[in-house]
Amino acid sequence: MTAISVRRAVHELMAFHGMTTMFGNPGSNELPFLKDLPARYILGLGESTVVAMADGYSQITDRPTLINLHAASGTGNGLGALTNSTISRSKLVITAGQQIRDMVGPEVMLANVEATALAKPLVHQSLEPLSAADVPRAFSQSVFAAEHGPVYLSVPYDDWDVEVPASLIDQLSRTVRPAQRVDPEIVAELTEKLRTAQSPVLVLGPDVDDERAWVASIALAEAYDLPVWAAPSLPRLPFPNQHPNFRGVLPAGIAPIGEILGAHDLALVIGAPVFRYHQWQPGEYLPPSTELIQIGEDTAAAARAPFGDALIADPVETIIALAAGLNPAPREAHTQIEPPTASATEGFLHPEEVFASLRETMPADTRFVVESTSTNAAFWSQMDLRHPGSYFFPASGGLGWGLPASLGVALADPDRPVLAIIGDGSAHYSISALRTAVEENIGVVIVLLRNGTYGALDWFAGMLGVDKAPGLDLGEVDFVSIARGYGMSAEHADSREELERLLAEAAERARDRGEPMLIEISTEKTRPEKK
Repeated sequence: MTAISVRRAVHELMAFHGMTTMFGNPGSNELPFLKDLPARYILGLGESTVVAMADGYSQITDRPTLINLHAASGTGNGLGALTNSTISRSKLVITAGQQIRDMVGPEVMLANVEATALAKPLVHQSLEPLSAADVPRAFSQSVFAAEHGPVYLSVPYDDWDVEVPASLIDQLSRTVRPAQRVDPEIVAELTEKLRTAQSPVLVLGPDVDDERAWVASIALAEAYDLPVWAAPSLPRLPFPNQHPNFRGVLPAGIAPIGEILGAHDLALVIGAPVFRYHQWQPGEYLPPSTELIQIGEDTAAAARAPFGDALIADPVETIIALAAGLNPAPREAHTQIEPPTASATEGFLHPEEVFASLRETMPADTRFVVESTSTNAAFWSQMDLRHPGSYFFPASGGLGWGLPASLGVALADPDRPVLAIIGDGSAHYSISALRTAVEENIGVVIVLLRNGTYGALDWFAGMLGVDKAPGLDLGEVDFVSIARGYGMSAEHADSREELERLLAEAAERARDRGEPMLIEISTEKTRPEKK
């Protein structure tokens, strides 16, 4: 019987599943797996950066993406970024090296004691095979399980050279596919509810940020003249934000959502949990006069919802089925955008001015990866996003995700421009991602908004009645010099004219040469939500 190494078997399975790009930061436990690696290895200078890059990559490809972390310490370093991936249910296969099997019990250096417990509850499956021979099957299981969110796989490093039958490759080269059919009776029932409701409303979530779903949701909204809200704490945009039917992103509090949806007799929530609240604003979840139906594939989200009915179904296929045969009359496609608020301070720009310049300068199909929480209101007031996959935000609010995630997004789809909007508070967490952008020639434009504070916390401090909270002042850091130190082209813009000139230059560099560029802007402090 022909034998091959466990390493060769897993490498062959990687090729079978199309896993041609891998994100990692190696350590001694991982080196045996990396020998003769048949994939592009993207190095991140810190495990949180590695996880965020892979997260962005997976959200674009919609395929399981491979990560390699270093034992327990590397896993621990990556857990902060993993909080975002968990909420996004990003398809991540996280492998980590373990000490050799005989040395885990004595707890020697780099032994990951109780490895399967380390990443919980942020992964929905956590594996460490009981024998080397089971590693290929466990890897295969991890790839399939990652279709539902991050999975963790710990492998002792002496397993990789153990020999297993070559027939394992054919045995494990298999597929697992979900059925896409939506029950016609359910579609008919929902259609009847929409038709007979006096005042229906549509709430869309990140799971319908899909080209087919965008077309269907626009048709549905226009045919029934539905007001459309985006679900709160939004990591992806599911509907064009300047469409006349779009009302905005729901505020992330119980009372305000109850008041908004309570004005309607039917609320369809498609592709989102009910709900991802944030600030504590107690009140009535929903009045008895409003019927709410949640539609999505996340059974855990359906089970934990505090109110409403739930339908477990593919949200994209459901909204397409609901829109089938609808032919709404042509209408004005987008609303008029108000002129941006101008800065009153020389050398500073109001965030609305920045976003107006982005809207007017960058290509319409640009993907924006945003991690500047205090400028949310300004962003939504000025941006005009008309394409699916145009907006990405950290799903769990863990800072440091945006900059490396933008690199993963750009790697996954180099044909669409990618621009990262990063606050200075966020940038400090993952600034080393600039090195990866330079070394891998990732053509991303980075707009760094510097206001010298954790702006969102200023707003929360006021809401919570906390005067003079410590630890919010970041000082004035020279990010241009930092970026240049990593070998990246970087400039500071102190006017709209200078910003738009630099944006045009940066976009050309990214498009024609695959070169990243950072543009630093000093901005006025603003609120994350409108008053």
